[in-house]
Amino acid sequence: MPAALRARHAAVVVAAAVVIGSVAVPDRVSEPSARPVQADVPQAAPVAPVQRNSYTCATYSGIERPNPVRNLYRDTFAWGTTPPYRVGDGRGDVNWRLNPADNPSWYMWLHSLRWLGQGIRAAGKGDRRALQRVDAIARDWVRDNPYPWQNDAGATESTMHRTNVLICLRQAVLSGLHVTRLPPAYRWIDTALLQHAQYLQRNWSGDWNHGTEESLALFGVGCTLGRADLKRTAADRLATGIKTAIDPQGSTNEQSTAYAQYNYSLWGRAIDVLGKCGVDASPTIRERREQQANWLALATNSLGELHQLGDSEVVRTVPVAGTPLEYAGTSGKRGTAPTQRVGVFAAGYVFGRTGWGTQRPFAQESTYSIRFGRVRRLHGHDDHMSLTYTSLGREVLVDGGHAGYKGDAWQRWARGQSAHNVMTVSGAGASATRLTRADVQSEFYELRDAGRTRGVLVLKDPDLMVVLDRGTSSVRREYETLWHLPAGQKVTPYGAGSVVAQRTGDTVKTVLLQVPYGEPTTRPRVSSSWQYRTIDKRSASPVVGFERSGRTASILSVIVPARAGAAVSYTTSRRGGQTLLHLQVGAARATVAISPDGTLRRA
Repeated sequence: MPAALRARHAAVVVAAAVVIGSVAVPDRVSEPSARPVQADVPQAAPVAPVQRNSYTCATYSGIERPNPVRNLYRDTFAWGTTPPYRVGDGRGDVNWRLNPADNPSWYMWLHSLRWLGQGIRAAGKGDRRALQRVDAIARDWVRDNPYPWQNDAGATESTMHRTNVLICLRQAVLSGLHVTRLPPAYRWIDTALLQHAQYLQRNWSGDWNHGTEESLALFGVGCTLGRADLKRTAADRLATGIKTAIDPQGSTNEQSTAYAQYNYSLWGRAIDVLGKCGVDASPTIRERREQQANWLALATNSLGELHQLGDSEVVRTVPVAGTPLEYAGTSGKRGTAPTQRVGVFAAGYVFGRTGWGTQRPFAQESTYSIRFGRVRRLHGHDDHMSLTYTSLGREVLVDGGHAGYKGDAWQRWARGQSAHNVMTVSGAGASATRLTRADVQSEFYELRDAGRTRGVLVLKDPDLMVVLDRGTSSVRREYETLWHLPAGQKVTPYGAGSVVAQRTGDTVKTVLLQVPYGEPTTRPRVSSSWQYRTIDKRSASPVVGFERSGRTASILSVIVPARAGAAVSYTTSRRGGQTLLHLQVGAARATVAISPDGTLRRA
């Protein structure tokens, strides 16, 4: 590569690893650098017979779209919001150390070679000039990044993606040149594939999306080059990984709804890839994937999007035909409405809704999520006890979102407690949370961890949530229940201790009631927070805090989505040791009984 380009060397950090036997497994606290790409999920099973012992070139997952063939001739690479950047000398000689955006995702996708996708497709159709250019760039990567490339995090993490691209390039050479064997000038590809296979054999990430993709790429090399040993290793790893990647209820182990959908597509590809190359997929793969379709359907909110949990951008649910996702992903326009309205999942999720759009329009239903379970891992956040909520065709309570993988203050904030709808406790960190009570009929849930208890009651007609937060400590602490609201809403006082949030001219509003319970209310703290709907778009959004101070705290909140003209009010009374909370939303009324042990029920 030219000296001028060599000078622009980007610093990279090698991910930590622990060694298990002869397989290096990346430490689970190391940070993946790529968001889940919306993979092509099969809409239905193929009806035409497929050729056995073949490997289908993986898609490029959209990485190729902003990189047309004409840009490849200029060695120009584009990803995300970073403008197209010239990474080579115009002859296919690329400086693989460049990272002008100082963004680990940009750098990883550069090394993945997926951006060559349009050129590889053109080459496969006989475009000799396109073939010459993609061959030059891919060969340059191999030359400039000698095996085992472990001193470069971008090269390391993208190994499975690059392996698939090399397989696609090999197929393009054969089809574009109308030959059945690689000509001598292209046999470097097989050498590179065997090196990549060797790396994948020695470095397996285990039971999450990286490990799944690595196994699929390894299987692809085995299928392409007729190596039964590589196929067997990959198939065994897939059979092992599925047992914890997706649990028997269909929950992902990655603590992210977007990654759950991505994994659903990956395991669908696994079934397809194994079958086309003579290996029957483990029955567990099919069973767990079927359960995950139900999980994803229940995780779909009334806007047709997945509740934004963990490292998730706001993504729409993919409507996979013949599964519950078809109905959920089309907002009820196709498919059959699921019979299950509420799902409680041992991995740490509650998803519920007022209905599936059969009694009122799909978007007018109310939907919610509640998080609990083990501490943060992989793509999870410190969001235990947090809620998200939609109603009346809009978001009501939002998550702080996904700030990407730069390892900066924004990523730390987005993963931390203060970016979520929780009660924070000064001097206390995140801990595992237990779901101690769950009544799916009344929709009352109780969650506990070290020093915090949250009770949640979800009502229909009127649609609202009642949340009782309690805290106890041996020392004085500051407690604050946070409610994150969508960007663009203006928050104004609404009686003593309460607020109303509404966009200018909107026909709906959110009333946040702070009800005295065991101690006086305080003036709500209204401040500016943030929401990442995508990793590259951060919007200012309001957050409302209800505060207490002391060794104990009781904060009773009511979240009320309502029409703009509807009056919202409450009164309280006592009966037999219980507190009765009388709520009125427009013409609708409801009474909630609060027992001394924190039980909430509709009276």
